[in-house]
Amino acid sequence: MTYNKRTIEDIDVRGKKVIARCDFNVPMKDGVITDPKRIVGALPTIKYLVENGAAVILCSHFGRPHNVFNAKLELDKKEKKKVEALPESEQAAATAELLEKAKNDDKKFSLAPVAAKLSELLGIEVQMAKDVIGPDAKAKAAALKAGEILMLENVRFHKEETKNDPAFAKEMASMADIYVNDAFGTAHRAHASTAGLADYLPAVCGYLIQKEISIMGGALADPKRPFVAILGGAKVSDKIGVINNLIEKVDTLIIGGGMAYTFFKAQGHEIGTSICEMDKLDMAQELMDKAKAKGVNFMLPVDNVIGEAYDENTTPREVDSDDIPDGWMGLDIGKKSQALFSKALEGAGTVIWNGPMGVSEWKNFAAGTETVAKAVAESGAISIIGGGDSAAAVEKLGFADKMTHVSTGGGASLEFLEGKTLPGIACLLDK
Repeated sequence: MTYNKRTIEDIDVRGKKVIARCDFNVPMKDGVITDPKRIVGALPTIKYLVENGAAVILCSHFGRPHNVFNAKLELDKKEKKKVEALPESEQAAATAELLEKAKNDDKKFSLAPVAAKLSELLGIEVQMAKDVIGPDAKAKAAALKAGEILMLENVRFHKEETKNDPAFAKEMASMADIYVNDAFGTAHRAHASTAGLADYLPAVCGYLIQKEISIMGGALADPKRPFVAILGGAKVSDKIGVINNLIEKVDTLIIGGGMAYTFFKAQGHEIGTSICEMDKLDMAQELMDKAKAKGVNFMLPVDNVIGEAYDENTTPREVDSDDIPDGWMGLDIGKKSQALFSKALEGAGTVIWNGPMGVSEWKNFAAGTETVAKAVAESGAISIIGGGDSAAAVEKLGFADKMTHVSTGGGASLEFLEGKTLPGIACLLDK
């Protein structure tokens, strides 16, 4: 799926109220943002809108809060059963206690710390609404002037958000004249704030989404060759669509991570206690057969680092891929595979990488992912890191600035690579 969508530069925002969907789902501890990367990523779009005379209304989800906003709490089924098991005289007090607890829990999911951080980064006040479509949000939105910014409260305080409820989307849209989506990480979800708003307002993308679809879309549609894709992660089932789509486009497909063992098993190898999807063996063989028929160089690890338990302190041992003993499991690719994969990346024109080569968060089983990250960074290719764990790995290792593009979306990147339609992008105006 390729997109050619209108951007904020293709629409007149001056004097208009613009509601912009961002991805402010940032890591936070005790109300303090521990990594503001996603907030920083939204700055170019926000600055453009402010500098070009728009009144900017920002919205985002944060975490998975209870739906208690405006007294809309649906008690957890288990909690309901606990309450119902109490004597009738105690049920009202127990229900009130649960409601209060849920409301206090939800304070942890407020976007107020994000608004404060944005104010600091932009050097201008970002007003904070007490609600999403309630009286406070509507009053503040109505009073908002050109160059001013308002942050709505967490859209997931309303269950209508994830259900893409038309009435909820319409209420949000009533506060603005234009809708901008700049949250690529949630573009694969048809929610009210990611797709529903486009039913009621002219809809365009911000700079983040423009970059994602131009770089990734361009790589898939017209790659500089040789085109190498590297796929890791635990399960073949998570990547079947991606593998199928990429086999049609790439010259070399490298498979690592836990899903490699399903391919080994399909080839008749013993894999010890390594992760394996037994119901996907036929599919794995079909994918290998398809790659062969298409002339794609389909590469699997030739050796592995194994352990006797899924434990970061288990003693590592290196064996060939067809020699994994009973009672042992593969946890990373071995040195020979690292060298082979690195060699395959030399002289590549385009590289797409999604998923680690092993349990990369454990020191004893991180070498495969680290070596591949270094090889991609040094390949000189157009290098695209498809979000998720591989993005976290290149950031941690300090290679992010050597990559052409590190995607901001995990699930969205996967679905894009799979060729699926992303609702949050498909709903935007075409050029």
